[in-house]
Amino acid sequence: MAAIEEGELRVDGVNVFYLRAPGEGTPTVYCHGNPTHGEDWLPFLERGGGPAIAIDMPGWGRSDHPNPAAFDYSMYGLSAFLEKCLEQLGISRRKLVVHDWGCLALIGAQRRPDLVEKLVVINAVPLLPGYRWHWVAQIWRRRGLGELANATTTRSSMALLMRQASGDRCPMPREFVDATWRHWDRGTSQATLALYRHANPDRLATAGQDLGRLTCPSLVVWGDRDPYLPNRFAEAYAQALPNSTLQLVPAAGHWPWIDDARVIDRVLNFIE
Repeated sequence: MAAIEEGELRVDGVNVFYLRAPGEGTPTVYCHGNPTHGEDWLPFLERGGGPAIAIDMPGWGRSDHPNPAAFDYSMYGLSAFLEKCLEQLGISRRKLVVHDWGCLALIGAQRRPDLVEKLVVINAVPLLPGYRWHWVAQIWRRRGLGELANATTTRSSMALLMRQASGDRCPMPREFVDATWRHWDRGTSQATLALYRHANPDRLATAGQDLGRLTCPSLVVWGDRDPYLPNRFAEAYAQALPNSTLQLVPAAGHWPWIDDARVIDRVLNFIE
């Protein structure tokens, strides 16, 4: 098991937390989604295959949670902030592994495809035409209703919601729920509302219009029982990325490596 280092950096006045696995060669950048954070990737980091880094984006995890009135939580704002973090960490050429809203890393990648050596897309928000938000996101996107829903969220209700995202609808691991819940009331709920309210379906499609520039070897891994992101968008990602392979994971949900631990080895074997 690899020794995982913890670190912090300060970017534009925001303290950013990250996990890092040492090693030689091109680093792998793991990009988390919502409502989780960099600890999502501990099973990958601990398995080895460094160097690798998992950053908690502002608003999530142990990084600062700036007020949305003073910080740009749009997908473009977060993508630009991620690029600043990587620049400060001295990371130029990279391998990318993205899940859910980690897809925002693809916005910067389309601008500089020469910096991406390999790419893995796991049940990612579709930067593609034709996507319509699932019912949870529809609540978040509505002013007043989203605030009410988040204000009344409890650990139990979060655990129930995450259960719906598992492949067999069984409870998610307790430690996974706890790791997410620990940071929810520190501002993640506000960041979530700001991000989803910016991301209209047409903006999602526009944000991914240059995915074809990413000609690096790519792997699309998709839990085929994801209630939020239908399999057709796994196929659409695979079609948009010119040098890609698609692997559907049977009976797996939105976090497919939790339902099927073999996903971890598939990803690590691909990016090594």
